[in-house]
Amino acid sequence: MERQLLISLIFIFALSSCQTAPIPTPKIEQKIEITEKSIETEIKYTNIWDYIVKNSDTYKETYLDDVSLEFINKHLKNKDSFNKYLSNSYFFIYYVVQELEAANLPVELALIPFIESNYDPFSISSSGAVGLWQFMPKTGRFYNLEKSWWNEDRHDPYRSTHAAIGYFKYLFDRFDNDIYLALAAYNAGPTYLDRQINKNKRKNLSTDFWSLNLNDQVTNYIPKYIAIREIIFNSKKYGVKLPEIPVESVVKKIEIPGQVEILNLSEYLDIKPELIYKLNAGYTKWASAPKDKSVFYVPVEKTYLLDSPDSPFENVNQINWISHKVVSGDNLWNLAEKYDTEIQIIKKINYLEKDLLSIDDTLLIPLSSMQSNNFIPYEMHIVSEGDTLWDIAEKYNIELAYLIKINSLDKNAYLQLGQQLTIGNKNIHRNIESKKRTILYSVKQGDNLYKISDLFDVSIESIKEINEFQSNQLMPGQIIKIAIKAF
Repeated sequence: MERQLLISLIFIFALSSCQTAPIPTPKIEQKIEITEKSIETEIKYTNIWDYIVKNSDTYKETYLDDVSLEFINKHLKNKDSFNKYLSNSYFFIYYVVQELEAANLPVELALIPFIESNYDPFSISSSGAVGLWQFMPKTGRFYNLEKSWWNEDRHDPYRSTHAAIGYFKYLFDRFDNDIYLALAAYNAGPTYLDRQINKNKRKNLSTDFWSLNLNDQVTNYIPKYIAIREIIFNSKKYGVKLPEIPVESVVKKIEIPGQVEILNLSEYLDIKPELIYKLNAGYTKWASAPKDKSVFYVPVEKTYLLDSPDSPFENVNQINWISHKVVSGDNLWNLAEKYDTEIQIIKKINYLEKDLLSIDDTLLIPLSSMQSNNFIPYEMHIVSEGDTLWDIAEKYNIELAYLIKINSLDKNAYLQLGQQLTIGNKNIHRNIESKKRTILYSVKQGDNLYKISDLFDVSIESIKEINEFQSNQLMPGQIIKIAIKAF
């Protein structure tokens, strides 16, 4: 308690949730440990909604204001659509509930990702907030949500949930366990809410949520929450049949030695790649990060395949490697971009102490064995020599202001060679099925542009454009890029 009081006195600036600045708590240096705590109960519950209702300790019959009624009516206009809306949480809501319970927080906070992201781990807002809980970059860093060429923890449903619970713990402590004030602070930032509370105090006015003079965004946030909670807690009254989601985990955490090629895992488990990426949305490239072990979440009914002695994932080094002979014009930055890897990976693997390369040197580089090796929820750009923010924004056809905001940049900041920028195109993050992905293809003897375009059902012009070819000449062993529809 003394430590918490000291923290509160020292750090009084605001932490953002979806729209504002970072959390005013000291940076947590220890790594996040993702737990899996089963809900233990003697009572049999038919579904997760029943469990949330019966185990709520904050819900009581609430006066429904006009705005809440308006949101309720919107949901009830199409009950099938509302049911599908709730079904989006199928793979994640049990985990969220059990983690909330373990933290002694209200279980109905599991409804918040419906408002924030519709339980879509790939969600990216126009302000650059990301994932189920819509963390901004600075906030994410405050809670050790890491970002690298290989992963983005804000997209990770499990790590981001752990971070969100830490944030809620702070907000509930700061606002005396008032759920509406805590939620308002989550949406607008605690400093903004403190200002509005202090204004009312100076006028000797009440400081509950309904008495505060808040902006429209925050004013509507609580009614949105009330509307969803009201329908779920009184589904029979509203004639809504809630989707069947069991009170048990439908996914299981597994560990696989070494780096894993994600589409190889998808193929072996006979699971659609979309689902593997959805459950493991923190991985943003064709493989997990190059570490001693890789953590994946897979459907429970498929885990027996990985327990089999015949599993190809029992051994490390699942990633294929190619040898690249350094030629004039090669550097670490263009090689990392060409082979869709990270500069530090190339340096570490090849024991390079400096960034300089020597012509005719041979480098080992990891490469996917699958034809579709770069299915990602959003693109990333590695800064090369001569790059400017304006050039990058133009290249990816996005607004400069959006590029600056999503990467938390200062518009006057200098870009560093090798710096990684997220390209969160608003047109590609919502529907994973409509996204295009880039694959790397090794040209075989007898290949030409016509045969390759026919093989992948793309135009010759698109192949030439993405590879910046000036002629139609191809060489066996040449690595080229091909942009194809995702799924």
